[in-house]
Amino acid sequence: MTTLFIATTGGHLTQLDSLAGRIPANGVPDDDAVWVTHENEQSRSMLADRDVEFVPYVGVRNVPDVLRCIRYARRLMQRRTLTRAVSTGSGIALGYLPYLAARGVECHYIESATRVSGPSLTGRVLEWVPGVRTYTQYQSWAGRRWSYAGSVFDGYESTAATRALEGVVRVVVTVGAATQYPFRRLFEHLAPLLAPEGALAQAAGLPVEVLWQTGDTPVDDLPIQATPVLPAAELGAALSKADIVISHAGTGSALAALNAGRYPILATRQRARGEQVDDHQHELATELARRGLATHRDAQSITIDDMMATLGIAVRRTSSPPPLELRH
Repeated sequence: MTTLFIATTGGHLTQLDSLAGRIPANGVPDDDAVWVTHENEQSRSMLADRDVEFVPYVGVRNVPDVLRCIRYARRLMQRRTLTRAVSTGSGIALGYLPYLAARGVECHYIESATRVSGPSLTGRVLEWVPGVRTYTQYQSWAGRRWSYAGSVFDGYESTAATRALEGVVRVVVTVGAATQYPFRRLFEHLAPLLAPEGALAQAAGLPVEVLWQTGDTPVDDLPIQATPVLPAAELGAALSKADIVISHAGTGSALAALNAGRYPILATRQRARGEQVDDHQHELATELARRGLATHRDAQSITIDDMMATLGIAVRRTSSPPPLELRH
């Protein structure tokens, strides 16, 4: 009797990790669960104490990669008695959930919180698969095929804060752990502003220390010290110590900042520039700004005033979020 948690790395895995603890056990012990994801610094760190099956990466809209998942799903069913599968996507869900549902496993697909106005391509396919229950994290587009069960952003609020700078301004710039899409505009814009003698150092009257988490973005020619991917625990620790957080508007990165108590500046990737598969980050950043949980800016519009303003705002959890009730 095992629950299977399935997600690609990056924001999808961060969301599933956040939501999993809110899903009622329904008789399945907490330790009788297995996670299926891809292997990188984030997943190894985040799932270090879990039962994990690492599988090859499923590329964005890559049909051969999706079909390859079936082989791994079949092997897993031969070794485990699976009773329930829960996924936050993306393409890996297409490889596992239809196969498992056809074999009697109770399957649930929770659309990413990034999808503010409607489902992703993965969601639009899975809503028609018999035996797969689908959920949105926004009541505004719940309907016959999509139930609303809650959101990863439940229970957060911003509050005024006084953050004393301790001899240095610590900044984290992060573009998440997802692959395939560079976000060079953000680094080109921020590199001179955050330089040792740059505008932020002049405005604060203090030296500036920056953690540059760059993902797949090529930045070798920029005057920054790049760290492509950090373990989840290390990134969380850096965010907790940071005075200023600037992030791409990915759900996982936004959640990591909020969990660290930080009010981030969210920069949105643009499809027209080849920075993402579509423009869903704009919708998410707009939603989080509406909730009072972040500042939303275009990558090339972030100012020193934006950065300094975040020093007076913190984020906190107001309550334990409600259970995530899944349909049977």
